[in-house]
Amino acid sequence: MSGKSYLPALKKQVTDLVLSGSLSHAEQAFTEAVEQHGDYAVAEVLNELPPQVTALHLSGFDGGKTSLATLLVPPKAWADSLAFLAATWSDEMIEDDPERVAESLFAHVHGVVFANDDEERRHELLAAASATDYGATIFATIFSLAPKEVLEVAQEVIQKGPYITGQTSSDNDFVPLAVELVKASEDGWDRALFELFPEFRHSADLADAEFSEEDDEPKFLQRSTKELLYRLRKQVPSVRSMPRRGTRKSMGTDIFS
Repeated sequence: MSGKSYLPALKKQVTDLVLSGSLSHAEQAFTEAVEQHGDYAVAEVLNELPPQVTALHLSGFDGGKTSLATLLVPPKAWADSLAFLAATWSDEMIEDDPERVAESLFAHVHGVVFANDDEERRHELLAAASATDYGATIFATIFSLAPKEVLEVAQEVIQKGPYITGQTSSDNDFVPLAVELVKASEDGWDRALFELFPEFRHSADLADAEFSEEDDEPKFLQRSTKELLYRLRKQVPSVRSMPRRGTRKSMGTDIFS
């Protein structure tokens, strides 16, 4: 097939496979497309897929699983797909274990952002993702798992700007993501901070913010992980084509396994 004439058929094939739960077969279709047409074919299809389909597919490869889609998804396409991730969460999931849901969200974001060592791509992904309201809520949700360390990063940013080390009082998997977000988009970083700590409106206000030494609780308003998950779900554009997961597994919906 010449030119881009193969793209509509590949797009339909991948969409049908993802919606039927056959993510491995969708990846195989991408692999064959790369062999025949190069990386461009996968990036072009991901650009044209409905964002809810992209969300379902990419979330199936969290936790270090290899995926061509994770490596090649264009930043804007990934950012658009993030809006639909929360459509798969049931009330039961959020109520029973909000931290686990947030950790799965972190695994997804981390898996895409750090899929390779291309710093320019990493920053393009983070800038695109953090430019939206739901993107800010996603990062705030992740950072709610380590608010004290995130506050320490914020205070270092006030002192040094983007030239930060990210050294905090404890080792934490979320800090490298926070540091990269600062470098990619200071505006996106600020939006995430103010979503997590709504009492503040200017980053400089965080300079003197601190946690109580007795109970390690903040001395200011902080949204909980559960509250942020519900806020994120309210921001989903449409859930009609996105199945929600409960405790029972069904084909095509167990994307956080």
